[in-house]
Amino acid sequence: MKNLTQLFLFAALVVIGMSQANAQDKNNPWAVSIGVNAVDTYPVDPDARPFTGGLFNEMYNQEDHWNILPSVSTLYVGRYIGSGFALGLRGSINKIDKLGDVAADDLAYYAVDGMFSYSFRDALFGEGGWFDPYLGAGGGYVFVGDMPSHGTANGTVGLKIWLSDKINLDLSTTYKHAFEDHYTKHMQHVVGVGFAFGGKDTDGDGVYDKNDECPETPGLKEFNGCPDTDGDGIKDSEDACPEVAGLPEFNGCPDSDGDGIADNEDKCPNVAGPAATNGCPDADGDGVIDAEDKCPNEAGPASNDGCPFVDTDGDGVADKDDKCPNVAGPASNNGCPEVDAAVLEELNGEAGRILFDTDKATIRKSSLATVDRIAAIVMEYPNAKFEVEGHADSRASNAYNMSLSERRAQSVVDYLISKGANASNLMIHAYGEEQPIAPNTSAAGMQLNRRVKLTLK
Repeated sequence: MKNLTQLFLFAALVVIGMSQANAQDKNNPWAVSIGVNAVDTYPVDPDARPFTGGLFNEMYNQEDHWNILPSVSTLYVGRYIGSGFALGLRGSINKIDKLGDVAADDLAYYAVDGMFSYSFRDALFGEGGWFDPYLGAGGGYVFVGDMPSHGTANGTVGLKIWLSDKINLDLSTTYKHAFEDHYTKHMQHVVGVGFAFGGKDTDGDGVYDKNDECPETPGLKEFNGCPDTDGDGIKDSEDACPEVAGLPEFNGCPDSDGDGIADNEDKCPNVAGPAATNGCPDADGDGVIDAEDKCPNEAGPASNDGCPFVDTDGDGVADKDDKCPNVAGPASNNGCPEVDAAVLEELNGEAGRILFDTDKATIRKSSLATVDRIAAIVMEYPNAKFEVEGHADSRASNAYNMSLSERRAQSVVDYLISKGANASNLMIHAYGEEQPIAPNTSAAGMQLNRRVKLTLK
């Protein structure tokens, strides 16, 4: 019992030491294995040295040489260090009834062994392989019957067969060398079931923090522990719309209306529309989306809420820009008609018959019909500028005739304005008696010279 107490005290100290030594690497997992051990002294007996053939012929002769306690008889606790290396402690008990070919009287056997091991699995077969051969080296203490306890130097060959990522079948053979001949040199074979555990998993998602790219947020193994909240196969850190399932081509965002524009960039995500209008429909193609277009089926500028500008006279110049909105005319003349040669000829011919009595500025009644036709012509070209020329015959002084011809021109202007002509388009020029069209030597000639004439400015 004293030896057993010493064994477990020593084991406790080693485990505590291992825990302290690895406290900084909190993500390295622990391993525990329980199993059955067999102790065999025959293959290392002086009469069965390797060169005599006894080692390999008799090492696994369990019927003649092995000592097996038919119960759980070994416990291993280990911790992974990194790069394939692990440090562990194994305690074992047994009963020895055979020392080679010599019978023994059920000697109690206790052992505690520390082992530094290296796994070849990752190096040879890649991380996560099921076939896991390893080598170990270390030392321990053995207590056999009434023999003094003694230390051993150990070498181990083992194989773990992983049944899952946490459970393995552990097979090993250890040679324990005692440096004094009267102490027990022996082989110990172990078959156990191992369990891997430990490691820190802060978010509880089954991915250890050392491998978890999102250690504080639960996630999925396929995304190295990062979440995919909307379940669209794109992890949240790369998903532009992490709360709504979407498509890879839109960085995880949906395209609800199927117009090729992701909803997060689509101003009208539920109605298909072109990219030019940010995914909103524009039925008339005027660049104003239907929701803001007061005339959605008729193209018009945005400045007029998508409606075409009114063109009352249909000349292609909108009323807002048309200085003659009720009379068709070219854009080059601001929508107003241009006075052509035929109109000028008519104008000059009619205007030449606006006659006045001697020393009068009042239009003769016989000329009123002519003035009315001229008024109609002037109003037909509201953008045209006209000069109203006043003339007189040669009677009276030149200064008087100049004033008289100005009053005659003014009387025609006033009449035209009274008929609707634009005053700003009419300019007066008095010529007096300077431009006669007939000799002032006869009454008929002077009558022709008392006139008003309109010309295009």
